[in-house]
Amino acid sequence: MATVLHTIKARLYRNLLTPDPDDYLIRANSERTLNVPNICESAVSRGGADIPAPVMEHAVNLFLDEMGYQLCDGFSINTGWFTAGPHVRGVANSPKEQYNSEKHTLLFEFHQGATLRKELENVTVEILGVADVDAVITQVTDMKTASINDLLTPNRNLKITGYKIKIAGDHAANGVWFVNQSTGERIGMDDSDVVINKPSELIIVIPPLTKGTYLLEVTTQYAISSLLKEPRTATFDKTLTVK
Repeated sequence: MATVLHTIKARLYRNLLTPDPDDYLIRANSERTLNVPNICESAVSRGGADIPAPVMEHAVNLFLDEMGYQLCDGFSINTGWFTAGPHVRGVANSPKEQYNSEKHTLLFEFHQGATLRKELENVTVEILGVADVDAVITQVTDMKTASINDLLTPNRNLKITGYKIKIAGDHAANGVWFVNQSTGERIGMDDSDVVINKPSELIIVIPPLTKGTYLLEVTTQYAISSLLKEPRTATFDKTLTVK
């Protein structure tokens, strides 16, 4: 039996898609997002790496740049920790049809590899109980690319799932907001760009965002029995990217 080396914390969320009051979803508590410099610094301070963090960061970035180049040339990647490869979504309506970016979607899919899968034997999950949920965003799906919790396609639909996220009330702060991580600018959207507005699901039209990374916020006065006097904001815990 493998030794447990890691613990991932999780909480229970009421499953609003079923009528069973004792049906809960288990959601991992997301720790903060680490970038390449963070991981290289940890490799030196915790893991005892025998090269300085900046040197390791430089080498990792060279590897990632080359990996991206090879992916764009149609190669698949298998690092052991993850696999990656190009994928085309959509259908062709004749044997002679060519790729059309308006009809078809090109993306890269990443999956856990054998080495990472093996590490699951060393990981346990600690459930901290039922989450105290005021409002929370659990998943974001870019409808154009089918990307989950990753990409944003301006002027196309975005599906947001969660709890108590229905846009309700007349406060000026209510709505869906995209916060540019470089400039701090908060970009909202027109009320007419809300396609579906439910307590557990929003579908909106993404504003014409520029390239960059964004935080997603949903601000609303919605409550189950009545409107709140003041709006509350649910902030998604992962950054989203416009390429």
